[in-house]
This record gives sequence, C-alpha cells and structure tokens, in this order.
Amino acid sequence: MRETEYKGHVVLLPYPSQGHINPLLQFAKLLASKGLKATLATTHYTVKSIWAPTVTVEPISDGFDDGGFSQAKDGDLFLNSFKVNGSRTLSQLIEKFKCSNFPVNCIVYDSFLPWALDVARQHGIYGASFFTNSASVSHIFCRLHHGLLTLPLEPENMPLVLPGIPPLNYCDLPTFLRYPDSYPAYLAMKLNQFSDLDTADWIFANTFEDLESKEAGGISKLWPAKLIGPMVPSFYLDGRIEGDKGYGASLWKPLGEECLRWLETKQPQSVVYISFGSMVSLTETQMEEIALALQESNLDFLWVVRESEMGKLPNGFIESAHEKGLIVTWCNQLEMLANQAIGCFVTHCGWNSTLEALSLGVPMVAMPQWTDQVPNSKFVEDVWKIGVKGKEDDKGVVRKQEVIRCLKEVLEGKKSQKIKKNARKWRKAAREAVGEGGSSDKHINDFVQCLAFANRRGLDLH
Repeated sequence: MRETEYKGHVVLLPYPSQGHINPLLQFAKLLASKGLKATLATTHYTVKSIWAPTVTVEPISDGFDDGGFSQAKDGDLFLNSFKVNGSRTLSQLIEKFKCSNFPVNCIVYDSFLPWALDVARQHGIYGASFFTNSASVSHIFCRLHHGLLTLPLEPENMPLVLPGIPPLNYCDLPTFLRYPDSYPAYLAMKLNQFSDLDTADWIFANTFEDLESKEAGGISKLWPAKLIGPMVPSFYLDGRIEGDKGYGASLWKPLGEECLRWLETKQPQSVVYISFGSMVSLTETQMEEIALALQESNLDFLWVVRESEMGKLPNGFIESAHEKGLIVTWCNQLEMLANQAIGCFVTHCGWNSTLEALSLGVPMVAMPQWTDQVPNSKFVEDVWKIGVKGKEDDKGVVRKQEVIRCLKEVLEGKKSQKIKKNARKWRKAAREAVGEGGSSDKHINDFVQCLAFANRRGLDLH
C-alpha cells in the first residue's frame, strides 16, 4: 500500500479460538479491500495458523505462548493472564506502528476482550467492540448485565418476552441462564462483554439487518450495534474480494480433496453433512444414536469426527458405513456446504456454522449442546424456518428415531419444500446485505470513511 493511498490502519484483536478468529480475520480482509491497512493481532500460539495475503499478522502474548488455553488449563487463569500480557504486548505493537508510515488509528477488539478498549484510550485512538454471536443472544446478555434480568430464571416465569425477540420458553434459553453455576468463568466473560461498552466508538455484530434488525433494535439504547455480517468469505457471497475462498485461519489441517472427490459421486442435495465444530464433545450414547440413525435411514452422509472423538463411534461402524458414508477428522466446511451434493447440515448451531448455512442456503438439523447454540436452534426452526431441531429425551439425548424424523422432514415431503424455499430466501438476503449498497456494506463503508477522514485531518482522536 502506497502512503498516498493510505486511509487508516486498523488492528483487529480476536479471542484466540477458531470461531472467533475467523469472523475478525474476514472483517480484516473486507477492510483491506476498502483501502485500510488491516493488521490481525493474535497470540503466539495461533499466529502460525493464519495466512491472508492482504492482512498483516502480528503476534501478541497471552502469557502461555507455547500452548495457549490448553497450557493454562484454567479459564480464570488464562483470561487474567491474557489481560495483563495482552494489554502490554498490544500496546507495544501500537507503539511499533507509530514509528512507521502506517500509525494505527483504531483497535477492533473481540467483545470477550474489553481491556483492549483501555489500550486504545491510552494511545488516543478509536476502539470498536466486535460481537461474534447473534444479536438475539447479545440482547439477552446485555439485559442481564444491566440488571434487567435476574438469575436464576425459573421455568414457571416462562416464556421470556423481550422487545423485538419472539417469546422464548425455558428450554430455548442459553444454558448459562438456566444453570448459572455450571460455568461461572464463562458466564462472567459473557457478561463482561458489556462493561464500558458505552465508551466504545463503534459496536459491530456479525449478523445482518434482514435477519436480526428487530432483535438488535429492542436493545439499541444499551447496545447500539452496527450489523455488518455475515462474515463469510467473499467467494460464497458477493465475490468482490478476488480469490477469497477461505477464512485464512485453520488450527486444524483440512481434508478437502478427499471429501470433494467423494461428493462428486453423489446426487444433488442427497448427502447429509454432519459436523459439531471444533469445541463440542458429544457423549458416546449420542454418537451411537446418530450412527444408528444414519444406518437405518440409508442416506449418504459425510461426518466430521475429530480424532479425539473417533473412539466413541460404535464398533464396526466405520467399516459398515463404507458404501454410504465418509468419516473424516476435519474438512473445509464452507466447501462442503457449497457443494451441490449436500442436502442438509446436522449442526450444533454455533453462530459461525449457522451463518454459513444461512449464507449458502443449506437446510439444518439442529442439535445444540450448550450456551448460545440453544437459542440459535430455536431461531433456525421457529423464526427463520430453515430447519428442524432434534428433541432430546429426559436424559438429554436425541434418540435414533428422532434423528431419522428430522432428516426426513428436511430432505423429503411438504415441509422440506418450505424449508428449502426459506433457505434460498436467506441466501439471497445474506448476499444482498454484504453486496455493494447492502445494509452491512453501508455500515462498513461509513466506518472506513470515518477513519479516512480522521487520518486526513491528522486528528488526535481522544
């Protein structure tokens, strides 16, 4: 980038997990395509897993440079260490760029890391918080943070009715609201996203207006977010960033070629794609029920099972499934969802996976496991009507016959046709949002123009 073209410099700081790095890296690529210099600041442990030709990648420290969270082995210890070491090394990075032709004029930080706003203020630059979950979930936790909801929420108080959000039954709520003592460190981190948010210069959310304008509007006085998503590589949406077919970050090695060759042998919309992301760990019983459902339904399937989870599959299942199924330890999910052979996506409904399926028009069978995945699945079935949710029994297991029912509803019959029609509608809406002149594109352009103006004027921002 020549100095005469320089509009400004944004440092983007993700929480160091795949589901948080991907959307912030995608935002960095979008900003770079619009003339800003974009730098992703990520931990030493994750920095080597990231590559994007238009984005500078710089390491900072979380205090556990050899192993990240797995080295810390404790949520509170990791977060406290990241705050201390991350603040110091992020500040050093800002200082380093001050001596270059590209001084930083904004930090866009993952909402899990609100201490980055303090670093921005220390250097007199803008600070913008980036939320990687849905507007609906942000709405709920924002109210909780401000004391407008009280824990624990009891079943008899349901349904929960909030402005702009459809009524939520007790079973539709994030697990932390139902069981606030289950993961206290994570709940504290979710609530801490909203601390000092009133002093941030921008709040961004990885969603889009057609999808969640009412849900965001119902909390806009406390959470005035700009909806700028979906943060999905350009190739699958508007195509305006040349060669942008992947996020550019992978903490695991994908197995794309084997999967694509296998899918080429299958009929259009005939294959069940199953993946529960990088974090979810199913019980052995749940794995067996899914496996039995796949055998009995006789459907073609591609199942992503992490190496650490392989031992939970029933004995002989991999061998017996050879004709109808392919089981891999990892693959490029976007490539799979975009393939014409995929008929539906069995998913935990993590927000990134949900947005990818919406953006690519793939119907879903929702099997949420915890936290935000639960309300996401509610919206998939009842609000956006792009899939069905597997109902658990009293032991928390989605049994074989229920899995089969869901697969049949999504792939066959009258309801299937309505779901597929809605899937096409949301794919179109996602593309329009990020396309030229779309709602998300306008918000991003406003942000870029503001930074460019400040850069031209040489303003001391704060």
